[in-house]
Amino acid sequence: MLKLFRFLKPYRWAVAAVMVLILLQSLSELYLPTLMADIINDGVVKGNIPYIWKIGGFMLAVTIVGTIVSITASYVSSRIASGFGRDVRSKTFRHVENFSLQEFDKIGTASLITRTTNDITQVQTVLMMMMRLMVAAPMMCIGGLIMAISKDAHLSLVFVGAIPILALTIFLIASKGIPYFKVMQKKIDKINLVLREGLTGIRVIRSFNRFEHETKRFKEANHDLTQTAIKVNQIMAFMMPMMMLILNFSSIAIIWFGGIRVSEGNMQVGDLMAFLQYAMQIMFSLLMVSMMFVMVPRASASAVRINEVLNTEPVIVGKKGEGNVQGEEQNARGLVEFDNVSFRYPGAETPAIEGISFQASPGEVTAIIGGTGSGKSTLISLIPRFYDIELGAVRIDGSDVRDLSIDELRSKIGLVPQKALLFTGSVSDNIRYGKTDATEDEISQAAITAQANDFITGMPEGYASPISQGGSNLSGGQKQRLSIARALVRKPLIYLFDDSFSALDFKTDAKLRAALRSETTEATVIIVAQRVSTVMDADRILVLDEGRIVGNGNHRELMESCSVYREIVSSQLSEEEIA
Repeated sequence: MLKLFRFLKPYRWAVAAVMVLILLQSLSELYLPTLMADIINDGVVKGNIPYIWKIGGFMLAVTIVGTIVSITASYVSSRIASGFGRDVRSKTFRHVENFSLQEFDKIGTASLITRTTNDITQVQTVLMMMMRLMVAAPMMCIGGLIMAISKDAHLSLVFVGAIPILALTIFLIASKGIPYFKVMQKKIDKINLVLREGLTGIRVIRSFNRFEHETKRFKEANHDLTQTAIKVNQIMAFMMPMMMLILNFSSIAIIWFGGIRVSEGNMQVGDLMAFLQYAMQIMFSLLMVSMMFVMVPRASASAVRINEVLNTEPVIVGKKGEGNVQGEEQNARGLVEFDNVSFRYPGAETPAIEGISFQASPGEVTAIIGGTGSGKSTLISLIPRFYDIELGAVRIDGSDVRDLSIDELRSKIGLVPQKALLFTGSVSDNIRYGKTDATEDEISQAAITAQANDFITGMPEGYASPISQGGSNLSGGQKQRLSIARALVRKPLIYLFDDSFSALDFKTDAKLRAALRSETTEATVIIVAQRVSTVMDADRILVLDEGRIVGNGNHRELMESCSVYREIVSSQLSEEEIA
């Protein structure tokens, strides 16, 4: 957890101010029992009413000052903790944005959400407590001991027996509970995962009538977390009764032996009352320490998980600056080359693609087709460096993509992913996501090319119509067309369509491809598709089978030379259509 405290650097003066305020508060609380002893010894016993009023008024003033200081310390510490939480969340989010897909696969989206929310909140809460208690508790304990000894050193021997018993009790209970806090955070991950899947997949769940199954999954995850929480709370529940028991026995001992000291004339009544209050302050300072023992282990487990994210270095790190192609920028056209490329997913035994070599030239449409699992989407994901290749090279305009900065590389690319993902906001906002400074004319032109203008203008508010989370208020075809418009408005050098026409009817598909031809005459277009009708008119068709290219040519050439392509065609088209 100490590693995370580096984010407190901007608040170091505010933290110092809190320490000073807590110190003043502790001093005021330590001074009050002494004043009360003076009132009893010199006021009540002697019947000196003016003295009682004088010292009583002074006690009231000290109490008011202590209260004001305490409120100020609480306010400042809350501001520091909130700012700290905000900074760590921002840092974590920015760091996660740089992750490649490999890091997302390793840690998991549900766990990343938990770490960015629940875990940081745990650390934030403990930080606020620590700023209040890490000065107050030692100050009250040590100061209370000094003041108690000053009142009667012999009676202070009570603490010799009470404090070690209290410390041992705290240690034993905390050591039993600490391991459960680490387990709890993992179980929160699990319940977050089940909940996220249940909410995002609600349509599938209902369509297959699996509501009872998902309810059971959630109940199991929830029950598992609840049982762990009950177990740790049962352990920690012993702490307060045990501490109060020790505290009360200590009070009895102080009153018993203190009464003997008073009756023998070795101690005044006021000093005994003050001693008893100092004993309470010492015990309650140890109680505050025990509260830290409850909170710190869970926060430490959370801090380890946060640091694990912050210390995870992305496998794919782009170079700084403009890469090695500044001199060739004026000749950049978007030529994509695969040179004997092989790639395997982390932990996989066999490569997903192997020995891939081809060129996709500007002004041409290159299509990729193949069976399920043949490596089509994997191949596409290597161009924007979502993953890094194992062997070979992927080049754009002669430069290896690994030699380009990530920003420079991806600014050349307009990607339409296999799953059309939209964001909450308006239709216009989602199209403008591809180009933040796009004009209204550019947005509408992109929508027209993507065959989306008709359904957009038919919506109640047109381009200002709201999009629900994930685009749930649109059909699959409408979402795909908006995703295509988002890429078109970018006007990149390279267009990557990853099975982006699958939800379109044949008529819309044909119209869209015809419009794309005229819109992308100078760009490199790579289309991944399952439909033969989508790829038939491409300038070049690559046929993939088990991660290898088994066919390369246009439709006619492949019908003559590639048996895999012929099988795909014959499975989708009638003999008349093939002819």
